[in-house]
Amino acid sequence: MAGYELGQVGDLKEGDVVLIDEQPCKIRSISKSKSGKHGSAKARVKGKSIINGSKHSFVNPVDERIKIPRVERDEAQVVADMGNRVQLMDMETYENFEIDKPDEEELSGKIEQGQIVIVKKVMDHKEIERIKEEG
Repeated sequence: MAGYELGQVGDLKEGDVVLIDEQPCKIRSISKSKSGKHGSAKARVKGKSIINGSKHSFVNPVDERIKIPRVERDEAQVVADMGNRVQLMDMETYENFEIDKPDEEELSGKIEQGQIVIVKKVMDHKEIERIKEEG
């Protein structure tokens, strides 16, 4: 099963995740031009890679199909804090894996052993999105 679905450029909005240059990117801005006498409407999309932070963009007709990666969110428990990385256990499959701590200082400073966190998975990339509130 592919890690993406197909969608139309015209349906995209800021904040969506889309494949640009085979990189999953969060859309930062979209501007659409009106259709002209000799062509269809175009969309200029600028995004930032969620893997390495690089900037990517494209210009395509709004009716063109584009790859939209699947974004999944799972719960995981913090097993160990290893400085810049954390070891997590998936709460559904009990699989252990390591990922980098988030860049946001307020989030990475609050991660403690035993906590449940929400992990966002996009294609082969995993990152901690937030700490699950108890209750």
